[in-house]
Parts: sequence; C-alpha cells; structure tokens
Amino acid sequence: MRILRSVDYKRMPWKNGSGQTTEIAVFPPGATVNDFDWRISMATVGEDGPFSIFPGVDRTLSVLSGEGIELTISEKPSIALVRGSEPCRFAADAPTGARLIGGPITDLNVMTRRGRFTHKVTHRICQGQVQLTPGGAVSLVVTTDRCRLNGKSNALAPLDTVLLEPGDGTATFHSDSMTTLFVIRIETFAL
Repeated sequence: MRILRSVDYKRMPWKNGSGQTTEIAVFPPGATVNDFDWRISMATVGEDGPFSIFPGVDRTLSVLSGEGIELTISEKPSIALVRGSEPCRFAADAPTGARLIGGPITDLNVMTRRGRFTHKVTHRICQGQVQLTPGGAVSLVVTTDRCRLNGKSNALAPLDTVLLEPGDGTATFHSDSMTTLFVIRIETFAL
C-alpha cells in the first residue's frame, strides 16, 4: 500500500498541446502518453474544445471540481457530466468535443490500453469509516478532501491517492466530513 501525494504528481502538456495534465500514476513506470498500458491523471479544463485522441485506449472521465462538462462523443447526443454523476466511460480514439457548463473544471481521467488492461471507476461518499480491499491487478483511491488512512498517522490531503496492490490488506478511510473517494480498479485483460 502506497500513498501518492498530490504535491509530487508530474505535470505535463496535453497530448494536443491545448492545456496541462497532472499525471497521478502510469504503468509501466516512466511510460509516455504514447506507450502507457494504463494511466491516471487530472486536468483543469478551462475552455471548450476537442479532446486528445489516444488510439487503442479506453477512457473514463469524472468531474472533481467545477460545475461540469458536456461531452459529444462520435457525434452522438451529448452527455452532461457534473460532480456526483456516474463516471463516463468511452473510447479515447473516438472524436470527442467538450463544452464547459458554467466555467472551468478539474477532471479525473483513467485510461487503459485496450487488449492489455481494463478498468472500472466508481465513486463513494465517505463520512465516518469506509473499508476497501484490493481488487484486480491494482486499485487506486483518489480522495477529494482531507481524510485519514488506517488511523490518525496517515493523513491524506485533497487529491492524494492510495495505491493498493494484490496482497495489501484492507484500507480503512476515515473522514469527519463528507468526502468523495474515487475507486479505480484496473484488471489485466483476459480473453
């Protein structure tokens, strides 16, 4: 079990050059935007426009802060994504346009290389205690507010991430106020 601190995340330009992303974790370690098997990142979206295209990749998007974003994927009817809504999964190689709802947002972006890994993102509201066990090849939990992990000595700041691998024990999150935990389960692709 490892804590990935938000102050240590790697910042880099978007693949399309129109903004900046904050990389939380990537596999294999040191992989680039062109050769990762899976990648977890955040980005502040400040204007309407197209998403970067990632051939052979599946993506899930969630809103961490801001009013929301409206996505148009492959010219299908648009999808409004706001804080608290279910994460939106779509093919990252499908042409996708974004329109902000009421100003800039920060999003959580999970991507896996099709045929190698798959993923699922859920969000849980935490007030008091929540226990999570590792699942799949790797599990990551991103917090939206301050909370504690496995007791008082492991304080988590907003947007810190806990990485759970097979063999790690149960992670117990405790929060005195309402916080959202984004639970990301990444599995090795099986035929």
